[in-house]
Amino acid sequence: MNWMAWTLTTGVFFSVIAVMLIAMTVWELRCPSTERRGFLPIETSRGDRLFIGLLSSAFIHLLFLGLTELSLWIALTISVVWLAVVLRWG
Repeated sequence: MNWMAWTLTTGVFFSVIAVMLIAMTVWELRCPSTERRGFLPIETSRGDRLFIGLLSSAFIHLLFLGLTELSLWIALTISVVWLAVVLRWG
């Protein structure tokens, strides 16, 4: 990964996202989802909820970086919980 000057943490981060996308694709192919309405104001499929969860998790991290001096482990914990909530009840 030296060609992009990535650290191990960055490589793991993007690898986890790639594995999530592959797993969701396999799940969708084996068991197609129907759109449903949860607490989000739109009808969403599993893929939509994953995208919304990942995007909002990025914003959580940006807010932590910009507004606090707290550890990013706190932001990671909040993001994982938020992603689980959006995937389950979103």
